[in-house]
Amino acid sequence: MPRCGGSTGAAAACPAPMVTPAAALPAAPGGGGPGGPGARHTFSGTKCTAQQVWRKKPQLITALGTQEAEKKYQSLLSHLSHPPAFTTVRVNTHLASVKHVKKLLFEEIQKQFKGLCVPVLEHPKLQDILLIPVIGPRRDLKKHASEVIVGAQCGYAVLRGAHVYVPGIVSTSRFVKAGDLVSVYSDIEGKCKRGAKEFDGVKVFLGNGISELSRSEIFSSNGQLKGLGVRMIEPVYLSPSFDNVLPSHLFLQNLPSVVVSHILNPQPGEKILDMCAAPGGKTTHLAALMHDQGEVIAMDKIANKIKKIKQNAELLQLNCIKAFCYDGTKALSVEKREDKQEGPPFLPESFDRILLDAPCSGMGQRPNMVYSSTLKEVTSYQPLQRKLFTVAVKLLKPGGVLVYSTCTITLSENEEQVAWALKTFPCLQLHPQEPHIGGEGMKGAGLSLDQLKLLQRFDPSAVTLQGMDINYLQGSREDDLISLANKDCIGFFIAKFIKSNSK
Repeated sequence: MPRCGGSTGAAAACPAPMVTPAAALPAAPGGGGPGGPGARHTFSGTKCTAQQVWRKKPQLITALGTQEAEKKYQSLLSHLSHPPAFTTVRVNTHLASVKHVKKLLFEEIQKQFKGLCVPVLEHPKLQDILLIPVIGPRRDLKKHASEVIVGAQCGYAVLRGAHVYVPGIVSTSRFVKAGDLVSVYSDIEGKCKRGAKEFDGVKVFLGNGISELSRSEIFSSNGQLKGLGVRMIEPVYLSPSFDNVLPSHLFLQNLPSVVVSHILNPQPGEKILDMCAAPGGKTTHLAALMHDQGEVIAMDKIANKIKKIKQNAELLQLNCIKAFCYDGTKALSVEKREDKQEGPPFLPESFDRILLDAPCSGMGQRPNMVYSSTLKEVTSYQPLQRKLFTVAVKLLKPGGVLVYSTCTITLSENEEQVAWALKTFPCLQLHPQEPHIGGEGMKGAGLSLDQLKLLQRFDPSAVTLQGMDINYLQGSREDDLISLANKDCIGFFIAKFIKSNSK
């Protein structure tokens, strides 16, 4: 299941499940550019489109008007296929000050960018993050004859600053050797066969790099290699690589994902539950905000993800985190617990604050050039979210805070869930959010205007899509850049509830 906007190392209401960033990414040979066969694609059969999801909501069309809804929906299509305009890193303030890490990071970026002066910005309302502008798209890059084709997920990571690792490589040209200059492309439809020597399907140009291995080494029959495959030297979007860069001091997160933890506002000594915690970005942020004093319980039902949370907690030297492999829908105990039992299930009213960063359709993630879930899969999230929410309400103490968030832009997983929650649980009240950086909620779910103002929706289409270069940066005020970072991010939704003391 897609998770909500955690790590940015890998990265929609769209009229097609397939989008190529036609307005920005250079065209690949054989299609993929503006107006070409790669500009937009549709799948037949049961493949989901955001258009299907969008048009299943007549109340939304009524609220916005057909023309306005279609316009908004086309804008989202374009924005979601591009990476955000800034890379966001959260400083582990448990170990270091923001000023100190900012200095180290600026020096690292200058080293990576060979002296190119790209600013590192502090955020006035999120004082534990740093913002690095993403330079691009760069349209003047020369393509090389030797090609490396990577999978879509690997491609998203490259667009956000990563190098190419061997497991992400699908095919290479016939005679690629270690040290060769290669052009890297993303196979966004997943149609390239592993080990192919050429590929003429739809592909998006990601930039140029130096192959660290030969073709025969990459596709060795002795088992799949790991490690670096292509070192990117000319990416279409220039963003720093964070491979082994200040690993105990920095955590890559999308900006709205950082906002969530501040809104929950955990206090030292409290007992906090992160119900769907993987990969642990918000979990570790909550622990840092509490000065590592109190208890943060992290749950996820996949064992490997719990292992990752524990590794992150250890790396960031946070000791108040306890992670358990457990299904959040079953986290409420119906029987008396043993006195020494630390993990789930828990008794009712056990937690001061709860974060439900719910499993969702992930239709706000960026960049996203392909969305292939079926309509059935997309609509399955609403009942799952409601099961988790019901458990969360029962586990929350009277007077406690519950924050619900998703990294999707659908009405059914966001505002409709809020309307359902307020009707189903009279003990809950919407509460103002601080900081409030995103826009208000979307009409169409029956919520009042006052209620919509209490919600926070990050809508990538709220800002004009534009490239960024050094000249633009040098001519921009810092306040304007911060404003752009607040808007040009992933699609995200946040609601904050208070549970009343009365039964």
